[in-house]
Amino acid sequence: MVKVTRRAVVAAGVLAAFAAGIYYVARAESAPKNARKGPPPVPVITAKVEAADVPVVLAAIGTVQARASVAVRSRVDGHILETHFREGQTVAKGDLLIRIDPRPFAAQLKQAEANVARDRAQLAKVRADLARYGALTERGVASVQKHEEAQAAASSLEATIRGGEAAIEFARLQLEYSSIRSPLDGRAGSLLVSAGNLVRGTDAAALVVINEIRPVYVSFTLPEHHLGEIRRRMNEGGLVIEARPPDDPRPPATGAVDFVNNAVDPATGSIGLRATVANADERLLPGQFANVRVTMDTFRGALVVPAQAIQNSQKGPFVFVLKAGSLKDNQAEVEQRYVKPGTQFEERVVIREGLAAGDIVVTEGQLRLQPGSRVVIRPAAQTS
Repeated sequence: MVKVTRRAVVAAGVLAAFAAGIYYVARAESAPKNARKGPPPVPVITAKVEAADVPVVLAAIGTVQARASVAVRSRVDGHILETHFREGQTVAKGDLLIRIDPRPFAAQLKQAEANVARDRAQLAKVRADLARYGALTERGVASVQKHEEAQAAASSLEATIRGGEAAIEFARLQLEYSSIRSPLDGRAGSLLVSAGNLVRGTDAAALVVINEIRPVYVSFTLPEHHLGEIRRRMNEGGLVIEARPPDDPRPPATGAVDFVNNAVDPATGSIGLRATVANADERLLPGQFANVRVTMDTFRGALVVPAQAIQNSQKGPFVFVLKAGSLKDNQAEVEQRYVKPGTQFEERVVIREGLAAGDIVVTEGQLRLQPGSRVVIRPAAQTS
């Protein structure tokens, strides 16, 4: 049997380790270059910086007000016979709303007409007597006193007839007031007194309230430092607003500012304005809040980016921009660039400094990026 020495075993181990090292070095050198690359590119969505005309818009919360509101009351005493409208119905000026029992007023009218007819018959007789006494007085047959008494009686009856004619007119008015009609075009509210109730002309409570809602007023306030611009725009042709109820997806209603308050509220530092809105579809109701947008001016050729492209840091707002010349096969390298954003309109923001037209900014996927990251551009539906 061959005897193996300890020195021979150590030498064999060294040779084996040396051979293994040479093997792994050779394998590493022959490995593909792609195996030594960093993390895969981050999928993002991008948008190009564009020049556009951007309106300068001020936002406010407005209150809708009826252009006219009338609390309808009775002008006579009587029982309500019937109503001729539905609560919430749109009514026109002159439409019959409520009918009060007209019979007492019709009777008063007939009585007044009868009194005048009686007085006119008496006046005819007195005038005949006056003519007869006048002729007799001229011939010396009758006394002057009789003639004067007939003259006085005729004058008294004429005055009585004029009073009776006034009573007829008053009775006709009372009869007309027994039919309560709408004083304006608008929408009727709740009927506060139902048929069968006795109403009086001195009652303070209204029977129904009618609001004119086509058009309506929208009142709102703006900060006082815009007052100079407001005056300039009003002098140049006026201010146009857009008003829309909260959470209403339909296009906004438009109107023109027709009133600017004559004083600034010192407590809030704001100036009150009011606009008239046609409200043809009646979706703005008195007392409702509305989102108001006022277009003050327009920036021509402003550089704009989607609002979601702008990120914030301790040093200020920034965007990730595709590095110039790095875009190849829909992949690119990004760089971080600080910007000065300006006015925001809808989902776009004006960039005053930091970008140029044609730059490509990242709008989604920024949370996984840092300066120098590789990105792959994907449509929104494919971004993970």
